[in-house]
Amino acid sequence: MTDAPVPQIDRLIGIMARLRDPQRGCEWDRVQTFATIAPYTIEEAYEVADAIARADLPALRDELGDLLLQVVFHARIAEEAGDFAFADVARSIADKLEARHPHLFGEDTTPRSQTERWETLKAEERATKGEHSAVDGIALALPALMRAEKLQKRAARVGFDWPDPSGAADKITEEMAELDSAAPPDRLEEAGDLLFAAVNFVRLHGISAEEALRAANAKFERRFRAMEQLAGDNGRDFGALSLDEQEGYWQAVKRGERS
Repeated sequence: MTDAPVPQIDRLIGIMARLRDPQRGCEWDRVQTFATIAPYTIEEAYEVADAIARADLPALRDELGDLLLQVVFHARIAEEAGDFAFADVARSIADKLEARHPHLFGEDTTPRSQTERWETLKAEERATKGEHSAVDGIALALPALMRAEKLQKRAARVGFDWPDPSGAADKITEEMAELDSAAPPDRLEEAGDLLFAAVNFVRLHGISAEEALRAANAKFERRFRAMEQLAGDNGRDFGALSLDEQEGYWQAVKRGERS
């Protein structure tokens, strides 16, 4: 039988308080700060996504626990400084969810789509925080492809966008030429412009660049491992093969996948 959630959350909060005890706590836990914990928070979120991608439910359960620990850890650090506690974190998100769903928790009966209502409410929230630019509030720590897409979508809301993918395609060609001709000090910037243009092109086709590249990474890794295995089965060291021979194995793996 599944335990009731509140006692287990209280237990977890108590464990973190014990770990952070200045005199009797864990040496590692008690010296951590928001900044030192942040990379682990990001890592745990990716591990949750990885467990979902692998359809591994036991791993998902464990990874969600690791992610919850990060929330409790940050909240404990804030509580010790007198800023806020875990209950305030839970209250904040509960209040936000109710405010963003007035058609369920309030009296808003306006016949608007969920997306339109959501975006309007988020814009109002940003305004109350003093964020007035269309691109305010996009987290700097997001993966670069994901952040590029969010920046472009925000710009598109105020009309700054290509009318169709052809404009973005032309921009990719332009940026490729600029990268080819760039002096060494300018290559990083030009490479970034090229990648940004590629995200734009993919976005205008209705595809998430982050998801697309993640899928491409997985496909390349799968095929590369298969090439190594196939070469080994033939008594060959894949790394010692010529590029033409390696390409032959690549094509063989692709044919195998299609069949």
